[in-house]
This record gives sequence, C-alpha cells and structure tokens, in this order.
Amino acid sequence: MIGLMLKVSGAWFAAILAGMPLYVSMGLAALAVLWLGGLPVTILPQKMAGSMNSFPIIAAPLFILMGNILAAARVTDRIVTFASAAIGWVRGGYAHASILTSMIFAGMVGSAVADAAGSGAIEVRAMTKAGYRPETAASITAAAATIGPIIPPSLPMVIYGITADVSIGKLFMAGIIPGLLMGGALMTMVMVVAKREGMTAKPFVGWRALGRAFLDCFFAIMTPVVILGGMFSGYFTPTEAAAVACLYALLLGFVVYRTLEVSQLGPILVETAETTGLVTVLVMAASALGWCLSISRLPQTLAPMIVQTISSPVMFLLMANVLMLVVGCFMEALAAMLILIPILVPAAIGYGIDPVQFGVVMVLNLILGTIHPPIGVVLFVVTRIAGVSFETMSRAILPWLVPLLVVLLAISIWPPLTLWLPHVLTGN
Repeated sequence: MIGLMLKVSGAWFAAILAGMPLYVSMGLAALAVLWLGGLPVTILPQKMAGSMNSFPIIAAPLFILMGNILAAARVTDRIVTFASAAIGWVRGGYAHASILTSMIFAGMVGSAVADAAGSGAIEVRAMTKAGYRPETAASITAAAATIGPIIPPSLPMVIYGITADVSIGKLFMAGIIPGLLMGGALMTMVMVVAKREGMTAKPFVGWRALGRAFLDCFFAIMTPVVILGGMFSGYFTPTEAAAVACLYALLLGFVVYRTLEVSQLGPILVETAETTGLVTVLVMAASALGWCLSISRLPQTLAPMIVQTISSPVMFLLMANVLMLVVGCFMEALAAMLILIPILVPAAIGYGIDPVQFGVVMVLNLILGTIHPPIGVVLFVVTRIAGVSFETMSRAILPWLVPLLVVLLAISIWPPLTLWLPHVLTGN
C-alpha cells in the first residue's frame, strides 16, 4: 500500500506542477488510491462529506463573514486615524502607524490578504505622501500584513486545528505573543532604517485629538477583546465566538458607526460564499486524501524515519522551517498546510514538540510565503496599490523578511513564547 501511495503522490505532485487546481489533483489522487487499492470508490464522497460534519469548521465561514462586514463598514479608516495620531509623531511614524494598524486589524479579520487589501491603500498613500519611496511603503505594509493570521482570530489556525485535531482556542492564545513580537520586530526595523530612508514624522496632534481618535475607534478595537474575552472566560467556544463576532460586526456597521447599508449585505454574503467555497473544497479534498494517507500508513512510516534520521527536536524544527519556507514560495498557505500537516505533525509529536507550538510555527512559515516571490499573494496586492513593478517589490521586501524570520526562529527554539499564555489561561 505504501508503494502505491508513493506512486500516486508522485503523480499528484506532477499534476500540481502542470497547473491543475489543487483540490482537483487531491481528489483525483484519493480516487486513484481507492481504485488501484481495490477499495470501493464510494468511500471518497463519504469521506469528503464527513469532513464537513464538524462543529469547529463552522468558525471558518463566520470569521470570513466578519472580516467582510468590517471591511464594508470602513472600520479600517478609524483605526488608521488612531494609529497615526498615537505614534505618527516619532521618526518613521507613518511606518509605525502602518504596523500598529495591522496589529489592531489582525484581531478582526485574521487574514494577511484582507489586512493588506483593507488598510493597505490608506497606509501606502499616507506614507508616499510623507515622502516614503513607494516600494518602501508597500514593503512595510506587506510585512505588517503577515501579523493578520497570527494574532487571533485566524482562519489558518482554525483550519490547522480542525485538520490536526488541536484545540483552536489554545492556538488562538498561542498566537498572541508571537504576533506582538512580529509587530515589535518590524517597528525595531523601522527605527534602524528610518534615518537612512529619510522617513519623516508629523507633529503630535495633541492629547485631545488623540483622545477623540481613540474614542472614534474604541468599539472597533474592542472586537478582539469581545472574541478572546468570551473564549478565555468560557462563555463561548471558538466556533460560537465567530458567530458573536459577526453579530458584533453588524452592530458596529449598522448601529455604532452607521457606515453599512442593507444593500451591501448581498455582495458581502456572495463574497463570503465564494471564499468559503474555496476553503471548503480544499478541506474536503485534503480530508479524503489524508484518510488515504492514513490507511496507507505513509505518515506513520515517514514520521519514525524522520525521527531516526534527525537527532534532536531543534534540528527537526529547523529542517521543518526550511521545508515550509520553500513550500510557501510555490504554494498558497492553506493548501500547503493541508498537504504538510499529515506528514509533519506526527513527526513533531514524535519529538515531543507540542502540536500547538508547531501549529503557530507552521502558520507563520507559510504566511511568509505570501510576501515573497514567486507566489506572493500579498505582494501582488500591495504592488497594485503602490503602482510599482513586481520585480521592484521582490527586491524591496527582502530586508523586511529579516525581523520576521528572527521571530520565527525564536518561537521555534523557545516553546514558552507560544505555550506560556495557553498554559496560564487554561491551566494545562
């Protein structure tokens, strides 16, 4: 069975490289395993449908819906105004404000692409008007957008938790400190390059204006507090938190800020359905293929081989980081995650690595792939916003990867950075 699985896996990767949609290639690979292995092919639709019979997976479309509602309600404008007032007065203040905006926005949408698209245009425009080079402004915006899937709520962490059978609540808690570290590391980088790049500061707006800006976006900033506070206090599960977040987003749009129109709900629901459909079909196909992998015992065979070959957990994490960074260069993050989880997570557990820590490491690795070529989805978004060539952006983003890689290394070799907060808040 293992030999058959290896042959099918080879054909599957060839299909991916040939440009076949990932969910199609996954489904066909699973079908081939069943057919060539003499198993009933009717198992395939059963496994695909069964993967959707999961309460936690409901969180995915709900968090997507929440992000779309907040974007349509133009909540980002208020956050950018507050961040600029709070930190725009220091050298490189516009860049610092962009990073702070992404950190706040991360607690609402949980997506790097949504972060870059939602606040990117405002941030890039403000920085270029202040004299920043367009590629520098776009690079800072792109790098800061990677914080989105790390600070909860996070769609990739929901998918990881469902696929790897790990507590989504603990994953959310584990992402808070790394997300803050990413923001701090990027701000440190801004301080280093501010003078060389000629980054300017604007006059302090005054405490009264700062207070008004804070009050104007107070209820928006409370979004992650509502989500995480309810989860940590035990009032609702991560899935229920997603539903509460949607209701809160509607409250902000219709009642608090009154920037949302009933006519916008139709397009919002359509966009949410399109995104959810893409995520769902990937999860269904990956679930069927994952079941085929499990019955072939390929992961169970590869995991001990990896453990025997590599001498220590730290070396395994370094190897896994390199592998995931390379994969992230060529494949969309969610798709890569669904492929790598059945192979790498059992091996990580074999080394005694907590799957919660490994989940944060995996998400950060693969999200970094969104800001460097050749795939670089976030890079494409900010390139269009800034009006610069993709080649120019590919060079400009490289220095801004350094602080993010430092954080990645830190959370890989020092588990308390990811596990301390879940331990404190849950007691285990």
